[in-house]
Amino acid sequence: MLKSLLLTEKTILIPGAFDALSALLAKQAGFKALYMTGFGVAGSLLAKPDIGLVTASEMITRASQIVDVLEDIPLIADGDNGYGGIHNVARLVNAYEKAGVQCIQLEDQVIPKRCGHMNNKEVTSLEEATAKINAAVKARNSDNFLIAARTDSRAIHGLDEALRRGEAFLNAGADILFIEAPQSVDEMQRIKTEFPDAYLIANIVEGGKTPELKFDEVAEIGFKIILRPISALLAVSNTLKNCYSALLNSNQKTPPKTGFDEYNKMIGLDNFK
Repeated sequence: MLKSLLLTEKTILIPGAFDALSALLAKQAGFKALYMTGFGVAGSLLAKPDIGLVTASEMITRASQIVDVLEDIPLIADGDNGYGGIHNVARLVNAYEKAGVQCIQLEDQVIPKRCGHMNNKEVTSLEEATAKINAAVKARNSDNFLIAARTDSRAIHGLDEALRRGEAFLNAGADILFIEAPQSVDEMQRIKTEFPDAYLIANIVEGGKTPELKFDEVAEIGFKIILRPISALLAVSNTLKNCYSALLNSNQKTPPKTGFDEYNKMIGLDNFK
């Protein structure tokens, strides 16, 4: 369980997965937990940016597909802003919990939302955001299903407001705190100082607003969870681009590929004999 990992691991590195295949490969690589990235689902499902275009039902379906291949590996699933009001949040929590997700991440952006490392974000009132976290806590059937509360207010109102919202979210019952996109090591250290006993998420995004620190550097600051949500997505996208380009232009060499037999073994063909 994710809850057990939080109690036993000093710091947990959790990569992003965006479909069943990426989740399976991350599991086979040896990761102890995974994160279903909304950015990645938007890209892989719709070939669109993460600007609130994916629906709740599409996220629920994708989460269920990922859980099916993970088996006993816990999944944190992006729940964006809950896709509506408090009743929508409650429905999403119930659906994720039923699908086998072990933690939902909820944020305080308005509808439609944007990726946390994009510009031009907007956040709801503190009262509305806190009500959604409280609704999520009340809706879950077991406290083994965790609530990760995220605030995007650092980009709009500054770090002080983000810290104020973080305190309110924890008081509303959130199990994990996610202050999105601190812009320096000093800001990351201040977050830890303000919440020394909270489980904190650091979201490390290539080309994002938070310093792209190494694992040991983030762990030393004291964050419990380090997300690398789009590392695999960016790598896969580059490989696809180069592969299709090379196939079209016979003078180009295609990128390294998994062998046919190796791929079939990797996805469990032998289990279907």
